[in-house]
Formats: sequence, C-alpha cells, structure tokens
Amino acid sequence: MVSVRIPALFLSRLLALVAALSLCIQPAAAQSVLRDAETEALFRDASAPIFKAAGFNPKAIDLVLLNDGSINAFVAGGQAIYIHSGLISAADNVNELQGVIAHELGHITGGHIIRYNEGLKPATGITVLSLLLGGLAAAAGSPDAALGVFMAGQQAALGKFLAFSRAQESSADAAGAKFLSDAGISGRGSIEFFKKLQNQEFRYGYNASKNPDAEFYSTHPMTSDRLTTLQDVYEKDPAWNTPPPAELQARFQRVKAKLNGYLAEPQDTLRAYPDYMTDIPARYARAYAFHKEAYVDKALAETRALIASDPDNPYFLELEGQILLESGRPADAVAPLRKATQLTGNEPLIATTFGHALIATEDKDNFAEAEKVLKTSAARDRDNPFTWYQLGVVYEAKGDIPRARLASAEQQLMNMRLAEAVRSAEAAEAALPKGTPDWLRAQDIAMSARAMMERQKKSR
Repeated sequence: MVSVRIPALFLSRLLALVAALSLCIQPAAAQSVLRDAETEALFRDASAPIFKAAGFNPKAIDLVLLNDGSINAFVAGGQAIYIHSGLISAADNVNELQGVIAHELGHITGGHIIRYNEGLKPATGITVLSLLLGGLAAAAGSPDAALGVFMAGQQAALGKFLAFSRAQESSADAAGAKFLSDAGISGRGSIEFFKKLQNQEFRYGYNASKNPDAEFYSTHPMTSDRLTTLQDVYEKDPAWNTPPPAELQARFQRVKAKLNGYLAEPQDTLRAYPDYMTDIPARYARAYAFHKEAYVDKALAETRALIASDPDNPYFLELEGQILLESGRPADAVAPLRKATQLTGNEPLIATTFGHALIATEDKDNFAEAEKVLKTSAARDRDNPFTWYQLGVVYEAKGDIPRARLASAEQQLMNMRLAEAVRSAEAAEAALPKGTPDWLRAQDIAMSARAMMERQKKSR
C-alpha cells in the first residue's frame, strides 16, 4: 500500500473549484431583501397569468426583491423567484420583467435546483480522479506532469458542470416561451432584455467570436444563440405584437422610479428625474431622494402633488405617512397611514407602518388600535420581524410580559439571534397558560432555535 500526500497547491486548486461550483449551486447569498407593498403587488399581478399558464396557483410562488445592483434573477430551492434590484433598473417595461419571470419559472417546473447534484456528481468524480492521479505523479517525482494532470481534470470537471448548467438554461428558455405564449403575453420584452444582456457581454468582453473561452466558462448559453432561437419562436407567436396593459406598465414605471429614489444616491436620482419632469414616476423618485436628504418640505410637496393627482392611491398616502413618521411627526402620520391601511384591506406592510405610527405618538389611547392592527398584520405575514418588534412594545406597555417575550422570540428567530430567541421563548413558555396556542408557539420557537444552533455547530 502506498501512502500519497496531496501537495498543498493541488488542494488549494480543488478547493477553488469546489467554491466555484458552490457559487453556481447557491446563488441566494447574503443580499438583503427589500419589502415594499406596491412592488410586491406589481410582481403578483404581472406574474399571475404566467403562473396560471404553467399550472401553478399564483399564491404558491413567492417573488422576492433583493438589494443587488447586478442584472440577475434566480430560483433557489422551494418555490421562490429572487429578482435583483439591478434587473428592475435595467428593464424598460413590465414585459421585460415578465420574460424574466417566465424563464425562472421554467427552472422551477424543470426541477433544476433539485437536479443540480446530477451535474455536480460527475464533475466531482473527475476532480477527485485527477487529484489522485496528480498526487501519484507528484509522488513519482514529476510535479510538472502532476500539475498538468490536475489542471486538465479541473478543466474537464468544470466543463462537465457548465455544460449541464447551459442545458438547464436552454430548457428554461423553452419553457418560459411556452408559458408566455399560453398566457397571451408577448415575448418581445424577453427578446429586448436578452439584447440588453448581449450589450453587457460586448461591454465586458464576453463575446464568443472574440473570446472562444467565454462560451465554455458561461453557465448560460451565449446570448446571441439564445436570441437566434427565441426570436424565431416569439415572432411566430400570435401575442408578439400585443403590448402590455397600459395600467400595468404605468405601475412598473412607478415602482422603478420608487426603487431608484430609495436606493440610488440622491444626487443621481435628481439628475435622472430633474425638476422639470412632473409625471408621477419623477415625483415619486424625487420624494424619496429629498426625504433621504432630510428636505422634509420638498419631499412632502412632491408627495402631496402625487396625492392631488390620485387622492385614493394607498401607496402615495403610505409615502406621506412614512415621511411624516420618520421626520418625527407620528401624530400627523396617523391619518394618511390609517387611510392607506383601509384602502388596501389591511395590507400587512402598510398596516405595520400604521401600527408603528400609533405607538410612536406615545398616546396610550392609541395602543389598543395599534395592537389590533399589528396582530392582524402578523397573522397575514408572519415573516416581518418589525411587526413582532412593535407588537412586543405594545404588550410590554400593557403589562403582558409573557406575550412581549413571545413577540421578541419571533423577531429574534427571524433575525437569527438564536441564543436570544431560546431565552425569550423559554421565558414566555414558563409564564403562559399551558396548552394554549401561544404556549405551544413558544415551545416551537425554542426547539427551532436550538436545532439551528446545533446545525451551526456541526457545520463549523
């Protein structure tokens, strides 16, 4: 029996390959999630006909906006589509967004995330084999040959995996085209968006005609090939010349402007949406930019111009309330936020802001209404830690310490503050009536947090 010591250089290259493959498999990294009621409503309405065409209940798939400036979207386990903020900024119309959603839905229907191991397993086998052969060559006194063996194996493994990934992308393209066609939605936006991607490839040198390796190292088919295939399919479709609904397009432009105002540097927003532009998207973007710069009067002037154009638009009212609340005027924020909450049928994100304003008035007469609003919000959207934080404030103010601890435990678990979640849940469980739903929930939180802590220990 021969003992083979693996040279450090080979090990580092193996780890680099594993890391590269991991990036392909786990795109949902640590980007922050952006929550906005208007944006989420747009996502739901724009995607609903596509999901129905694919045989899905539109409520069964989440569309999540991530704060990431790159032009990207992906699926990552379960039934969720993640959309980067950079993609919204790059898209010119809602039809382009729908094309992206249809493509990502193709990954879900094809089970591509679950099947990634099919592509990884043969790639890993090639890598391990080349590692062993390289180690034997090194042990025989031929380090140059060993390096060549390993690098050839590394390239073969990466090529094997990327070929698998490109096949999945082509499959998702085809599925997305069918879903759009069945929904009666034009593929023109999909083609336009691919052209934007192609321009990015040209800008950064990913051009197969100039760089033969670009195609090999891409996890997607080259955009020129996708354009050739898809344009032929889409142009023959009866919906090719069907424009997106005007109302949906107007909503998209508002969301795009709102996102710019919220994320971009204020001076960049004001350059993109100068004062002479008085349409709704421009006022929306400037309102956020002025608010970020603490120009409260200017922000409110833009917001009130929006409300004057559409007095019952809940999102304009929400923005006015948010500006007033965050500018230290919670009592003034209550009326527009109450109306926005009512107009949306207690939409959870808006209702939570309304509950926050009621609490921030420090008027104890408002706390009963805040509790009712926040409990309704938490029942409809349990995954908002700020809702639970505000509920905890209300419970503590009324002396209901066990439920205040339970609300804290909910918030801490969502924020991955696991040790604190265990302590809060155990304190709540000890004081709550046994067998009640709240007592059982405290037990569940404590067990979940402990299980997560144990998994973290094992992964170190």
